[in-house]
Amino acid sequence: MLDATHDLETQSWVASANAPDCDFPIQNLPFGRFRRSPAEPWQIGVAIGDQVLDLHAAGLIDHFDMHRLMAMPVAARRALRKTLWEGLKAGSALQPLWQAALLPQNTVELGLPCEVGDYTDFYTGIHHATTVGKLFRPDNPLLPNYKWVPIGYHGRASSIGTSGHSVRRPCGQTLKPGAEIPALTATQRLDYELELAIWVGQGNALGEPVPLDEAEDHVWGVSLLNDWSARDFQAWEYQPLGPFLAKNFATTTSPWVVSLDALAPFRAPFTRPEGDPQPLPYLDGAHNRAAGAFDVVLEVWLQTPAMAAAGHAGHLLSSSNFLDAYWTLAQLVTHHTVNGCNLRPGDVLGTGTLSGPAPEQGGSMLELSAGGKQPISLPNGETRTFLQDGDTVILKAHAQRAGARRIGLGECRGTIVPARTLATLD
Repeated sequence: MLDATHDLETQSWVASANAPDCDFPIQNLPFGRFRRSPAEPWQIGVAIGDQVLDLHAAGLIDHFDMHRLMAMPVAARRALRKTLWEGLKAGSALQPLWQAALLPQNTVELGLPCEVGDYTDFYTGIHHATTVGKLFRPDNPLLPNYKWVPIGYHGRASSIGTSGHSVRRPCGQTLKPGAEIPALTATQRLDYELELAIWVGQGNALGEPVPLDEAEDHVWGVSLLNDWSARDFQAWEYQPLGPFLAKNFATTTSPWVVSLDALAPFRAPFTRPEGDPQPLPYLDGAHNRAAGAFDVVLEVWLQTPAMAAAGHAGHLLSSSNFLDAYWTLAQLVTHHTVNGCNLRPGDVLGTGTLSGPAPEQGGSMLELSAGGKQPISLPNGETRTFLQDGDTVILKAHAQRAGARRIGLGECRGTIVPARTLATLD
């Protein structure tokens, strides 16, 4: 649904928002939380260029509760977007008032968009699932249910942090090759996963499924998500109940939630490869087929300690696109609730690793290094099979199309710090 807020030619009186490569032009207007100091409560803001607009100071809201904002009906949400667009566009009469409500993003702390109540991680990246499956089941990489049901597991909300936080190398059980007894050790196969986070807006009552045609009304927006993974723990513990300590030690999101309204110009048809089964009726619909997918470019960058010391911003490891996901975000919401499960404002649904079809488009080191068998060569002569202490992983994403303004999702950044000494665990 396109309207005036998507106009390619609209400029903002916030000069930095008009740069061609800016992630947050006036056509984006993502929401997040910030504070001026740790002693102050979190405030709600909107990113515009390199600034953040304090919605309370601008007189747009009378509270600091992001969950309340996320629960707004769709019509009210779009009305707020239109008000923001009108006030921030060049020539707006609100400029003198709102100018005082602007803060440079680099002078404030950006937090999680809201407190996360529940977290579910899906497995929508078929290329990731196929590549990883081949490492363990060369003749049968995809299990029989994969093309029929969105696969997912419930993750740990308490360990979700925002971009810029460090990630401590975790300790856990592994069974080393040839060993009969597992050992407690720091992970030697620490990995990232390139994902999107789907932030739930309006919830649904317990016992009341969300039909596919209404599913997007329950989505506040998307951000980047890194589902850090300890592959050696994962291989030992995942049967029969799935991921546990291999996943729950850290998950990182970018701080700004980009609305589906902002992404409207980048919608695309949802299709399945020829010969694949079509979704069951409850996961199928005319709108989902016509425009349920989104054309969003996703990137993974790696900055090693040596690169940082040399002033190098990092190396692009891989690039993929959300178009390659096997399920749409609407299908994830509908399937999650088809049994009556109630979603609540601020819940997070991870897409799962979003890899592309080519080997160099893997969304994890597990794929790019063929399970650690093929070291990844970096331009400064270093190599990696999995992450080392001091490495920084930066996820980026943007949507770009002729006739529309380029918008971005910002950065999702995390740096690995050493594990706690095992002596404290003996």
